[in-house]
Amino acid sequence: MKPVVLFGCGKIAEVVLHYLQDDERYEVAAVTVDREFLPGETWNGLPTVAFEDVQEKYPPADFDMFVALGYQQMNGLRAGKVEAATASGYELISYVHPDAAVPSDCEFGPNCFFMQNTLIHPKVKLGSNVFVWSGAMVGHHSVIGDHCWLTSCTNISGVVTAGEKCFFAVNSTVGHGVTLGKECFVGANALVVKDGEDGQTFIVEATKAHRLTSAQFLRLSKFDDL
Repeated sequence: MKPVVLFGCGKIAEVVLHYLQDDERYEVAAVTVDREFLPGETWNGLPTVAFEDVQEKYPPADFDMFVALGYQQMNGLRAGKVEAATASGYELISYVHPDAAVPSDCEFGPNCFFMQNTLIHPKVKLGSNVFVWSGAMVGHHSVIGDHCWLTSCTNISGVVTAGEKCFFAVNSTVGHGVTLGKECFVGANALVVKDGEDGQTFIVEATKAHRLTSAQFLRLSKFDDL
């Protein structure tokens, strides 16, 4: 396996870097971003290089790449950089944590990221550039499109189809057999049981603060007596 150039210098890149450096299967050689976003000559102890110059200093023949960006623009920013890296000749790796439950028949493309404690059922297909955060589950025979993001504890039931660039927030749930179009936003704790069209948003109201302070509530509820 060739050394990896990491695209990104934000919080998501720091998380990805932690996993790659903690895994003996990978060697991270450098970090690249667009020239206007260079953080300096080094970042987290690694040399940095402008993406405009990366092919010269870290040629695709000798280095792979991973695009470690977030879900800005409904995953569109990351999708664009994946396209640019591929057009520059780089092979994009995918990362599967050793403790991720990803069966051997799971199909997924380049630049995918599976954190620990993810659970993927048999007969699942994921596209390219799909990020699956810890605690997320994808049920059997489901198909997840390119450039999607599944945050922690997302629950995708069996035989679900999700279009490209969808975002699933913490504790979101999609029911069995549901089909969602592209660029759907499923908010935290939302439950989707009917098909959704392109660009739809599914959210639930946040819990309102109680009129009592925490001290008042604990005193009245006798919680401290337990």
